Amino acid sequence: MAAIARLRDAGHRVIFVTNNSFATVGEQEEALRSIGIPAVGDVVTSSQAAGSLLAPGERVLMGGGPGVREAIESSGATVIGESDGTASDDLQNVDTVVVGYHSTFDYKGLTRLSGAARRGARLIATNDDATYPTPKGLIPGGGSILAAVSTASGVAPTIAGKPYEAMAKLVRKVSGESDLSSAWMIGDRSSTDGLFAQRVGCRFAHVMTGVVRESRPEDKASLVADDLAAAVEFILRSTE
Repeated sequence: MAAIARLRDAGHRVIFVTNNSFATVGEQEEALRSIGIPAVGDVVTSSQAAGSLLAPGERVLMGGGPGVREAIESSGATVIGESDGTASDDLQNVDTVVVGYHSTFDYKGLTRLSGAARRGARLIATNDDATYPTPKGLIPGGGSILAAVSTASGVAPTIAGKPYEAMAKLVRKVSGESDLSSAWMIGDRSSTDGLFAQRVGCRFAHVMTGVVRESRPEDKASLVADDLAAAVEFILRSTE
């Protein structure tokens, strides 16, 4: 909280780029506000990135949470069914399957989602993170669900979230900056945050308080810090 405030007080725009696709944007903004970080208009999610790949009028079968539905509807596309829907859903006319994390995923859902993709629907994933961190430890993430759907359908997905191009385009749009070479990506996963920094051409600060607590040369981190506060301290000093 204090670290974010210091960045903002120094005139830096802070954008929260998350592969959390389950919660709505408003819910994620509220979660940040509850710990003292105002974030309205500063949250960019993998669901939004997936939504950016949809066109108005597309008929979508979704396997995901409220954030996925919000993004689909915001794009002008229509949700015509869900992975845990009913037999009456019209699954013969699906244009696109969108897959994200949802705890209700089961064999029925796998059958519905993979079947639509096998019949010709595009397969879009919010992200391919194999695991998702929780207070009780790691659990299977959206990428694990995606792997099942892609394997069962034989269809290669288009992945929207970090570190892929749809998210990069969305961050450039939200930030209003096409050149992000002076920006920093602060994160704890080299496989997503580090690669995303390379994708958008910014510097990567790898903090050791998250999921991946080792830095590899191939991650190309400009900074390895114990925590967010230490990363912010270095960034502020380097821009004085």
